[in-house]
Amino acid sequence: MGYIPNTDQDKEKLLSLIGKSFVEELFSDIPAKINKPIPTPGPIPPPLSESELLEELKMLSEENTATTPFLGGGSYNHFIPSVVKHIINRSEFYTAYTPYQAEMSQGILQVIFEYQSMICELTGMDVANASMYDGATALAEAALLACRQTRRTEIVVSSTVHPEYRQVLKTYAKGADLEVRELPYDKNLGTTIHESQVTNHSACLILQQPNFFGCIEDIKGLAEKVRAAGALFIVNVDPISLGILKAPGDYGADIVIGEGQSLGNPQSFGGPGLGIFAVKKNLVRQIPGRVVGQTVDSDGKRGFCLTLQTREQHIRREKATSNICSNEAHAALAATVYLSIMGKQGLQKVAELCLQKAHYLFSKIPSTHYAFPNSIFFKEFVIKTEKKIGLDLERFYPELKGCRLVCVTELDKKEALDQLVANLLA
Repeated sequence: MGYIPNTDQDKEKLLSLIGKSFVEELFSDIPAKINKPIPTPGPIPPPLSESELLEELKMLSEENTATTPFLGGGSYNHFIPSVVKHIINRSEFYTAYTPYQAEMSQGILQVIFEYQSMICELTGMDVANASMYDGATALAEAALLACRQTRRTEIVVSSTVHPEYRQVLKTYAKGADLEVRELPYDKNLGTTIHESQVTNHSACLILQQPNFFGCIEDIKGLAEKVRAAGALFIVNVDPISLGILKAPGDYGADIVIGEGQSLGNPQSFGGPGLGIFAVKKNLVRQIPGRVVGQTVDSDGKRGFCLTLQTREQHIRREKATSNICSNEAHAALAATVYLSIMGKQGLQKVAELCLQKAHYLFSKIPSTHYAFPNSIFFKEFVIKTEKKIGLDLERFYPELKGCRLVCVTELDKKEALDQLVANLLA
């Protein structure tokens, strides 16, 4: 049983201060269907030796059925070179806290510096930070940055941006008294309708490229229109797609964010995430989190240090650029090793395989199943089917009832793709 330090007198005092009589009243808002008492555990089996336990676990694992789920929607099953695991598991890269003491942390500081450099090269931006929690928080922080920079309170976001990212954005915006306006999407193309995107009251426009449906957004001339309105252009990217798609910095993005899980990090039941965050140089003072810089010591030797630390620990909370209290340095290390090993040509090959295999599958599916028949897509696309394939879109987009988001990566074999078609037509 866990140790609870509060005495009965402590509980009574705390409850009286908040106007409650019982602790149970704190949970009254939880729906009854999920607010159920914890069941009493059954009898515990006798202890096992280590070898017996491993054998039992092996027997249980053999009951699993290996399938290809074709799930995507922000978390992707990509190949991870074995060297990634070997390097990130080295003890030098495990740390209990952030590397404030540069003289003790040159290894991890260099890794972060190299991560930032690679993200800048990948996205076409000037400065990248030492990563955020995940893609969703990176997007929300980018919107807050835009509001601080422009001194405006309206955030314009496409409805084709990841639905859960938009939920996180709305949570951030509510606490900061900001307004979120969503743009509709074209029902034939699955891309954003660009009319009346931003006004003189808008702080930013947020697009996802490729978008949540896997479709390629038309961004020609968009940055100029956004900038003419005095707003910032924020682009949420799939980093793998940048192996073949134009870098956002090259088409005028002011801020680029994204989920970096696909860069050498396993899905692992939904985590860990890696929030990519990169900006143009003029926004560096507004960037959240930390930035590692390169310098020289008193002997002229190359070294690394924390250059910017815009966090609440160092200044008053209300003056902080961000209240993000940590980053995903270990996940960023995996991304650094992955990008180093794959290189430009390797990343391009992965992106090409995703593109080719996804389009092969799409070509085998009858056109009657196409949800967006005129779309141009990368590695995900939407089909109409009642079969439990891919990700059900109805819970995010009620108008897309009976539609599923299908994802194909370089790891999906032709046999699995052909079997999906057979199941779809059965």
